[in-house]
Amino acid sequence: MFRTLCAAAYRKFEVLSLIGLVTVAIANGAARAQDVTQKAQICAGCHGDKGIPVDTNTPVIWGQQAGYLYLQLRDLKSGARKSELMSPVAETWERDDMMALARFFSQKPWPNLGQPPAPHDVMMNAARANQSIGCTGCHQGEYQGDSTQPRLAGQRREYLERTMLDFRTGKRGNNPGMSDLMKAASEGDIAAMAQYLAGLQLTPGQ
Repeated sequence: MFRTLCAAAYRKFEVLSLIGLVTVAIANGAARAQDVTQKAQICAGCHGDKGIPVDTNTPVIWGQQAGYLYLQLRDLKSGARKSELMSPVAETWERDDMMALARFFSQKPWPNLGQPPAPHDVMMNAARANQSIGCTGCHQGEYQGDSTQPRLAGQRREYLERTMLDFRTGKRGNNPGMSDLMKAASEGDIAAMAQYLAGLQLTPGQ
């Protein structure tokens, strides 16, 4: 009888312990979700609370590839990529913070910035530039990106052009492969690509 009571008490203790662990896990998960949301509010100051950047030289990060977002935050923290605005912010984040933020923003819908489609002559110039330097080899068909390769379709035109020029001049140095490709492209090619890519308003899978 005593052993039966002990066994019942022990089972009750196991159940209560399990409930306690689940409760703690749920609380920790909720705390992490709240923490990510709070950090994301900092980002909204420049990148927009609805995913539309405040400034034309600020990139869209809503719906961007998670692997790419994480790598950029990592590089901003380490100094491999430099930004007067972003570097000091990234320096305060740990790896888990950056991964959580990358996942958070990657799960948001890509916003439509209302940028007009490029005219036919610009499209043809962009197509020739792609054939020459092979943009879709990494950025995939329709420039949707994949994993650590960013989506370019529908990105801010001004940001795209400035970034490609920065790779070309070496001002941005955290991707030597991109620098080499941009050095092989003329400034006219870069301008055409930026205008063409900005006008691609596609959702993933289209």
